Amino acid sequence: MSGNSKIKDRLHMFLIELGDLSFFTGRFFKEIVKRPLETKELLRQCYNMGNRSLVLIGITCFIIGLVLDLQTRPTLMQFGAVSWMPSMVSISIVREIGPIITALVCAGKIGSGIGAELGSMRVTEQIDAMEVSGTNPFKYLVVTRVLAVTLMLPLLVIIGDAIGLFGSFLVENIKGNVSFILYFNQVFDSIEFGDIIPATIKSFFFGLAIGIVGCYKGYYCTKGTEGVGKAANSAVVVSSLLLFIIDFIAVFVTDIFYDL
Repeated sequence: MSGNSKIKDRLHMFLIELGDLSFFTGRFFKEIVKRPLETKELLRQCYNMGNRSLVLIGITCFIIGLVLDLQTRPTLMQFGAVSWMPSMVSISIVREIGPIITALVCAGKIGSGIGAELGSMRVTEQIDAMEVSGTNPFKYLVVTRVLAVTLMLPLLVIIGDAIGLFGSFLVENIKGNVSFILYFNQVFDSIEFGDIIPATIKSFFFGLAIGIVGCYKGYYCTKGTEGVGKAANSAVVVSSLLLFIIDFIAVFVTDIFYDL
């Protein structure tokens, strides 16, 4: 009985948190259409989030491009298909690897940062002070951060894709003596709008999920400084799980359109 009661309690807590998160998301979409929009804060958050994540995303995607080419090249050489390397790597990075790796890096860096920042503000009663002073803290703190992540993530994905392809080119140039022009001619010949558009669209949803979860965990943080750490940690875990779910749904829907 104790085991069943624990399962019921956990399921009950999960459903409550799911409902609260849904209400929080609905409030975000309600507040986003209200004036005024905190433009200065939005631009500041866009700059901070993009600038704060660019170096890590660049290094990660560059290494991913190197490793993907190095690991795949011997297999293609066995089948005499090494000339397909630029096409295979470009489609893999643009369709799937680039967006999901960039989103996971942002979930770890941006999502945890938002959770810790808003959690600290909640614990130190700064959010309560903003409410008392007549400022809308949800509009100023949550809407601007969620919009910033949603807008910046697709740009970071594009930059990460380009850096990853450049890493793959370096391997091909060293091992196969492939020129820059030849490599990227094959890349652009193999990539279609049907590869770029779905990846870009799902990048917006990735950013929305990271921003919503990070803000939700931080905005309703409790239990003092211990709660701040838990908010940052759970923001990363939940947003990472949501990224894989959104990615699966996006791939499933895209596959249906390809079949049509």
